[in-house]
Amino acid sequence: MTKKTFEYDFYGKKIIVEHGYLAKQANGSVLVRYNDTVVLTATVINKNANLLSDFFPLTVNYQEKLYSVGKIPGGFIKREGRPTEAATLAARMIDRPMRPLFKEDFKNEVQVINTVLSVDQDCSPELTAMLGSSLATMISGAPFLGPIAGVKVGYIDGDYIINPTVEELEKSILDLTVAGTANAINMVEAGAKEVSEDIMLEGLMKGHEAIKELCAWQEKILEEIGITPFAYESLTIEEDLINEVTSLIEKDLDEALRIKEKLVRYERIDEIENNLLEKYKEDNKELANEEIDLLLVKIRKIFSDVEYRLFRNIVVKEKIRSDGRKMDEIRPLSTDIDLLPRTHGSALFTRGETQCLSVTTLGALGEHQILDGLSLEDEKRFMLHYNFPQFSVGETGRYGAPSRREIGHGALGERALLQVIPSEDEFPYTIRVVSEILESNGSSSQASICAGCMSLMAAGVPIKNPVAGIAMGLITSDDDYTILTDIAGMEDHLGDMDFKVAGTKDGICALQMDIKIKGVTKEILKEALEQAKKARFEILEVIAKQISKPRKEVSKYAPKTKVFYISPNKIRDVIGKGGEMITKIICDASNVNDVNSIGAVKVDLEDDGRVIVYHTDKEVIDKTVKMIEDVAREVEVGKVYEAKVVGVHDFGCFVEVWPGCEGLVHVSQLDVKHVKKPEDIVKVGDTILVKAMGLDKKGKQNFSRKEVLLDMKNSKE
Repeated sequence: MTKKTFEYDFYGKKIIVEHGYLAKQANGSVLVRYNDTVVLTATVINKNANLLSDFFPLTVNYQEKLYSVGKIPGGFIKREGRPTEAATLAARMIDRPMRPLFKEDFKNEVQVINTVLSVDQDCSPELTAMLGSSLATMISGAPFLGPIAGVKVGYIDGDYIINPTVEELEKSILDLTVAGTANAINMVEAGAKEVSEDIMLEGLMKGHEAIKELCAWQEKILEEIGITPFAYESLTIEEDLINEVTSLIEKDLDEALRIKEKLVRYERIDEIENNLLEKYKEDNKELANEEIDLLLVKIRKIFSDVEYRLFRNIVVKEKIRSDGRKMDEIRPLSTDIDLLPRTHGSALFTRGETQCLSVTTLGALGEHQILDGLSLEDEKRFMLHYNFPQFSVGETGRYGAPSRREIGHGALGERALLQVIPSEDEFPYTIRVVSEILESNGSSSQASICAGCMSLMAAGVPIKNPVAGIAMGLITSDDDYTILTDIAGMEDHLGDMDFKVAGTKDGICALQMDIKIKGVTKEILKEALEQAKKARFEILEVIAKQISKPRKEVSKYAPKTKVFYISPNKIRDVIGKGGEMITKIICDASNVNDVNSIGAVKVDLEDDGRVIVYHTDKEVIDKTVKMIEDVAREVEVGKVYEAKVVGVHDFGCFVEVWPGCEGLVHVSQLDVKHVKKPEDIVKVGDTILVKAMGLDKKGKQNFSRKEVLLDMKNSKE
């Protein structure tokens, strides 16, 4: 295989694609360089199709190698382990625009493996991997209706910026990722500082224009490389069988889809399907097991297609939703706060059959999350964790580590609320919000945002504005379509778009969109944004009736804080040798024996001299502050201090001027006359006057009793 190289100048940065050089045994592979970011992508297709499977087995992996940013992995085991949250989100971001573009009859397992080899922070490795995934998959010959591409869009002072640098992104009020084909957008991920719908919509269009460029370039690359289509086996369903099954279920299924109660509707649909399967099993007992299994797969596929068609007809043509609502109507809303007496903040948000319990916990800044990844960010002080137990949908299931879906939903909620979280200076806490989904029938991620917002306000976090989220849906039928507000589970499952918008009264904070069809138009996006704005305002009104603004005080069970400053060069003294001094301060102030005890005060020391003290008891905070200030207090050379003798030795005595500040009075400085034995002059516990003489060569304080006595004698004369 001959190595081929392709170059493209993309908004001032160079993209280089190399093919036929690395990973040549994969069905398709490319090395993509985006300035100094380098990603190797390999796509492999299983030769055998599982025709009995009812889903497409696609796996997209995004492997972060810490050598790509010159880091050695932290922790005891010095190698990469399970994917970081950032890697999981990157894999999801690539998977989402690719998955709907594979042909429906393709059931061969596909693995797309992205390995990040080098990272230039101004050139996104995630978007580089997306480009590589598109090319490698197209080269593999898989029935993939690409190519696709993705770009980031920023917005600074009225100008849109494609693939902004880290510095530009910090100034931008918009952090928008758009992916799609040359024809349409099919994936959106955005965080924004309360931007208008018009700014967001125009950003989407600017992003798509850039995507078209990358797709056109990929087409030229693919034309030169040449693609051999992958030959695969697909399931053929006979026309007679389709007509027969349709006639058996169409009437009953149409009636079932109109049942308003979710569980009753699902039970009836399952009953119709199970009866149908049992009939065909009974009627074909003479067939071998493999033949029966294949027949049942065909029956399930026909059943699904009929359900899909009938559902569309009901919603788009008849304008009837399964639960009887209007197209732009939100299900009944209810809210509650302070359900949990000992947590720092709690709230319950219920929308129809979706219910979320959100709990906020406040901690010291030192309790922030440490990030061992490829980005410049190495910690974060605001986290939202989303949990989706199986009982929330009335099912049994596996319980273990968070799934990709849970991580993705948590990241969306975190992105939305992050826009209104106060700065570290305004509110010196680490903030964790946990979203517990108790019941789910559509858009639990947006319920998490609403409940999370209320729990933050109940906890006394001074957020800038209340935030609410809503999920919009799209149902198409031929050239007609309907946009739905507040989609329920079936509308999400059978619909064509999941469009989630979260924001305040002043604008959008987060947006996420996934499309199951090939894409959507600008007109559909504009209509969906406007309809979502109306719904968001309705939810914000309901939230405001429950709690309109953050509480002025944090919970009595939450740590209180005191922030003050000391000289940066005194931090070492406050910490002490091996942490001895700060340990003593914490234990003495808290009246505990161990700094890790439950009642121990927490102290954060920053490089700029800022000190933050946390405890539920204000008296303990005040005592801690006094002790730290004593250690950090500067001794003035030439000033006389009252000091306590804390140790007597042959060479002199040690005195404590104040707690944490000790120094030496040399034997020659104990008296105006010659002193043979220091214990003849002082003993431990005595209080004497000493003058500060400055630091010795080792940086220790020196004091003199002799100088005080001479001064007193001179003043008398």
